[in-house]
Amino acid sequence: MQDFRSFYIDGSWVDPMGLDTVPRIDPTTGRNIGLVAVGSEADIDRAVAAARRAALGYRGVSTAQRADLLRSILAEYTRRSGALADAIVEDMGAPVRFARSAQVPAGMAHLSGAIRSLLAQDAVVVRGRTHLARDPIGVCGFITPWNWPLNQILAKVAPALAAGCAIVLKPSEQAASSAQVLAEIIAAAGVPRGVFNLVHGDGRTTGAALSAHPGVDMISITGSVQAGVEVAAKAAPGVKRVAQELGGKSAHIIFDDDNLRTNVARGVRQVMLNSGQSCNAPTRMLVPRARMEEVIEEARTAASRITVGAPSDNPVMGPVAHRALFNSIQMHIAVAIANRCRLVAGGAGRPEGLPDGFYVKPTIFANVDPKSALAQEEIFGPVLAIIGYQDIEEAITIANDTEYGLAAYVSGADTEAAYAVSRKLQAGQVSINGAFDFEAPFGGFKKSGNGREGGDGALDAYQEIKAIMGAPPRKAPEREAGVAQST
Repeated sequence: MQDFRSFYIDGSWVDPMGLDTVPRIDPTTGRNIGLVAVGSEADIDRAVAAARRAALGYRGVSTAQRADLLRSILAEYTRRSGALADAIVEDMGAPVRFARSAQVPAGMAHLSGAIRSLLAQDAVVVRGRTHLARDPIGVCGFITPWNWPLNQILAKVAPALAAGCAIVLKPSEQAASSAQVLAEIIAAAGVPRGVFNLVHGDGRTTGAALSAHPGVDMISITGSVQAGVEVAAKAAPGVKRVAQELGGKSAHIIFDDDNLRTNVARGVRQVMLNSGQSCNAPTRMLVPRARMEEVIEEARTAASRITVGAPSDNPVMGPVAHRALFNSIQMHIAVAIANRCRLVAGGAGRPEGLPDGFYVKPTIFANVDPKSALAQEEIFGPVLAIIGYQDIEEAITIANDTEYGLAAYVSGADTEAAYAVSRKLQAGQVSINGAFDFEAPFGGFKKSGNGREGGDGALDAYQEIKAIMGAPPRKAPEREAGVAQST
């Protein structure tokens, strides 16, 4: 049993001001393994006050000093990578190898990217007698999920620190362990007191208080569409900046060519990694209708290679992270079967030999109606819908016929044709033939949210642009990001 009953505020670990807690449940067994304190409005008040005091001094820290600070965090993060991986396994039941090879390195990539973006950015752009200066936005409130906890915390925290902002983080209560270790890393790296603050809690109480707080200049959430809407509504009276990275129902268009079988197998595995708990997972596979039987054969074979088991056994899939999600996935599978969708692999219930915990079978349905719930709703689990198309134009239409627009995938031997299709897809990221780039900006169209994380513009979300007209002539750009004080 491990409890998380303290918060990191103003450079110290402090006791909560309230008594509310939520249980921590082991996803591999379904049993209680501890408690997490729920931050109250008073706790958020205390954290925001600390951040506002710290922001006044931190905004004037030089580019070089901020880069050194981020390097110190990265060094400490690397030193404690084993502890971080263990925390990920504990939080969400991720396979040990996957936690070490994917979950933990994702955080490293955001730290490295923030350093590069900071050193490449001009704090002031000179346009004759008009200077465009970048100032840190101030105090940022971050609400992050449990499915890629380090990735999604550091996608926000790293560029915000680089930009000169102070932070109040409310991580998912289901990922308290990894957030706690990260806070210890940030403290050990020498981040000035009050610049980074951690308050555990739930969305209804702690997240709502952070979103509505008048002392927060920006709120950024990664989560469901419903959570994103609620956060935006709470933030609206303060006219604070809101960034949202929300749900997805990503299409994977596979061309009719000799690579079809290989691309189907890769697509199946992409869905099942992280037990299907990725907002950008390609959960709608669009294939030539004339080759559907061939696709089904390959998909069934690929699913049979997806091992499911305890994290220490290093399967492809561990459990899903919590009971409510497990129940929701089982409901979606049962409804699809009741509606006579063609079941290719998996199905309802736990895999054989795993009677406890939140394990789900890798499940595939074929000949799915593109208008059905199976093809339209984000299930957030290892469930793939295979949809047939007559020609590429129909595939594009089906791919775009969704309320989401986070990611899309195109696979085919003709990369020029794949690129042409990619330009027609309504998605914030498009991957051709499985390509991936940590430096690419991430975010969505439509109900998948607004704003972008990562990439060359990673710092932009955390900065305000100030136009100074009639400025004295200046030959060289300023690189001391954020040194100017707001007026």
